[in-house]
Amino acid sequence: MSATAQQLYDICDGTWPAAATKRLGPWTLRDGQGGGKRVSAATAEGSVQKTDIRMAEVAMQDMGQTPLFMIRDGDEALDQLLESHGYEVVDPVVMYAIPVNALTEIEIPLVTTFCVWEPLAIMAEIWAKGGIGPARLDVMARAVNKTGILSRWNEQPAGAAFAAISDGVCMVHAVEILEHQRRQGVGVWMMRQAAFWAAEQGVQELAVLCTTANIAANGLYKSLGFSAKGHYHYRQMQKETS
Repeated sequence: MSATAQQLYDICDGTWPAAATKRLGPWTLRDGQGGGKRVSAATAEGSVQKTDIRMAEVAMQDMGQTPLFMIRDGDEALDQLLESHGYEVVDPVVMYAIPVNALTEIEIPLVTTFCVWEPLAIMAEIWAKGGIGPARLDVMARAVNKTGILSRWNEQPAGAAFAAISDGVCMVHAVEILEHQRRQGVGVWMMRQAAFWAAEQGVQELAVLCTTANIAANGLYKSLGFSAKGHYHYRQMQKETS
């Protein structure tokens, strides 16, 4: 049975976990410790009033974080409320999913991809080139059932990704391919490797997140047969311009 959008939001939390979460009024607040938007954004778990916005802002500032809100499907009223408070849309994301067996019908060529945890130094180097630094590696370390994926192409390191399982779904994060190795099918083999690993864990569905601005990655996932299952974006305060 295919995961719903709401389930995928929860699976994202389970496979890319914040350092800590807490409830405050209608909010779930996340302590990201520098690990990026997904582990730092507040989400609404109920109806939000104007005064609740200030409550969340103060709480996030007390945590040392810039106020940031995730807007999920169904959060249209909150989206409008934040817009009226001067918050702008940032990083719209598509959540994709596919049955695992749709990606395991072709064998992966030898020495093309490897599953490994702990991450090798070359994987950390590849991630770092894409802006995925130590704080995000800490996020990966917090996940429970996980693996790293290293890809080689033309007898050289080519890419790295991270996959973890929550609620019976394997979600892939931090897909990074070295610039000189792109547009050669590396991403295809990495996603197939994630599917083979997921199948070995008894999982039947694979998911991935992709910003709408990443045209190449969206094209890759669609070409493999992934279906869009839901969306989210962030709202953050507009920066003043001089």
